Amino acid sequence: MLTDIPTTRPVTPMLDSIQSPADLRELEPEQLPELCKELREYLVYSVGQSGGHFGAGLGVVELTAALHYVFNTPDDRLVWDVGHQAYPHKILTGRREQLPLIRSAEGPAAFPLRSESEYDTFGVGHSSTSIGAALGMALAARAQGIEREAVAVIGDGAITAGMAFEAMNHAGHEKADLLVILNDNDMSISNNVGALNKYFTRIWSSRTYSALREGSKRVLEKIPAAWEFARRTEEHMKGMVAPGTMFEELGFNYYGPIDGHDLDELVLTLENLKKLKGPRFLHIVTRKGKGFAPAEQDPIKYHALKGSKAAGAVKKVSYSNIFGQWLCDMAAADSRLMGITPAMREGSDLIRFSEEFPDRYFDVAIAEQHAVTLAAGLACDGCKPVVAIYSTFLQRAYDQLIHDVALQNLDVLFAIDRAGLVGEDGPTHHGAYDISYLRCIPNMVIMTPSDENECRQMLYTGYQHEGPAAVRYPRGSGTGVQPASEMQALPMGKGIVRRQGAQNGFRVALLAFGAPLQQALEAAETLNATVADMRFVKPLDHALVAELAASHDLLVTLEENAVMGGAGSAVLESLAATAHQTPVLTLGIPDRYIEHASPAQQQVDIGLTAQTIVDAVKPHWPDSTSGCA
Repeated sequence: MLTDIPTTRPVTPMLDSIQSPADLRELEPEQLPELCKELREYLVYSVGQSGGHFGAGLGVVELTAALHYVFNTPDDRLVWDVGHQAYPHKILTGRREQLPLIRSAEGPAAFPLRSESEYDTFGVGHSSTSIGAALGMALAARAQGIEREAVAVIGDGAITAGMAFEAMNHAGHEKADLLVILNDNDMSISNNVGALNKYFTRIWSSRTYSALREGSKRVLEKIPAAWEFARRTEEHMKGMVAPGTMFEELGFNYYGPIDGHDLDELVLTLENLKKLKGPRFLHIVTRKGKGFAPAEQDPIKYHALKGSKAAGAVKKVSYSNIFGQWLCDMAAADSRLMGITPAMREGSDLIRFSEEFPDRYFDVAIAEQHAVTLAAGLACDGCKPVVAIYSTFLQRAYDQLIHDVALQNLDVLFAIDRAGLVGEDGPTHHGAYDISYLRCIPNMVIMTPSDENECRQMLYTGYQHEGPAAVRYPRGSGTGVQPASEMQALPMGKGIVRRQGAQNGFRVALLAFGAPLQQALEAAETLNATVADMRFVKPLDHALVAELAASHDLLVTLEENAVMGGAGSAVLESLAATAHQTPVLTLGIPDRYIEHASPAQQQVDIGLTAQTIVDAVKPHWPDSTSGCA
């Protein structure tokens, strides 16, 4: 077992011979364990260089090899849920040598991506979509008269979401030819994998048993009472040795649980299941981080690696840390506070809160819709819920945000993490739209902190506000400002001028919403511009906007959000309502998806560096040689 991440590429002769799954299928079954050994060693090495998702991929090395060995991919459709575990899949499907560059602008995406490979049958990034997507593929094959398999691989976390059960319910109704594989590495429903489970799974997945079952069904269906008795007897027999009754009730034939690291058993079971028809559910048990001792012992810590290039970086206080500290401080001061997260305890820095206030901490699993409606229910009866959620995940609960919270004007605070661009995780994880989709909702308050102290005080402001409020803050560390321990509510809907610019000549005002304030201040030195920290998107400081429009020749709005419908649009609407004619330049995320790259590269791409701000203003300058160095 590996205990350290190698710094030199391991010797992997068998893996190097695999250019595609077609090559893998040329191997003899007894060669697969050696292939998996090399695959695991190469995965540890390459992710150690690049950074990225780690433990999940190690846990599905054997499953990945077995799936590509048994099924005729890419003709047979293989759909990975979330994508954290898809790195071995990428290695075996022609992207081995590019993997050390994964998540960089020059390398593969962090998640399956249809435009990257024909083996990536469905683009993912959010969880719980695999079953619905694979079901769609199975129904498309049926409609077109095509014989091919559709396989969805879903984890024990992702299957907690409602979407997964909605898809299974529909698949059972359609009696679709679909195989769902549950990769279970931490579920309480799993019995110990033993000889009895293995024995019965072999029987249940065999063609003999399936033929006997279907033949009996045709005979006994003529006697409804007899068929119902036989069906329930079979169901209860399975329930004695396997935890699959729930899936059987949804219309699936359940098999397992089996050891997901036993290659012989995996290949045999998959070959059996490939011959069967209808909705099938295979439950495998794996170990996250398998084969790398530190990851097996601490799978949460080794969910992802930073990569060797970032290993020596000094860790700064992040905005998530600021939120976590504020939440504990606020909870100590107010017993009504309740903390809610959809399976993002570590990412949103709720660990300390969950330990100090366990009775007021609710991890609802990957169920964003439920998280928001739960908060609404708590608010109805006198509690003060705080929903800690990533911007990109809040999109899934938009209907609940409108109907269950805002429409009823309920007292819910949304701490929106990962707002703006998130770097290497790419477009599925960018928080690019929250300002746009929140500001059109009546009763919402939207705040954009520009530093750590602003974040703490805005969280307090939103908490004290009676009604729905949101504080959106970026991924990673802030500017180094030490937050004040004392909490004070900010004046609602009021911005502040941070720098006074030129009073004569061509006068420019930079209106920054949140994190871009730092780039604005730097660009202002070149432009001799006024800089306003707007703080609030809603309610917008209309008086400050009007004042700046009256005293300047050009307004420039800066936001790390989609320009369309964003904070800049709010400024334009404000000026239009008061008939101001001052030109406005809106800078932010353009109307396209921003691909994975480093945060610095992405800032250049969207034009939110100090230099690109200056470059964007220069064409509007009457005399490009004056006033602008």
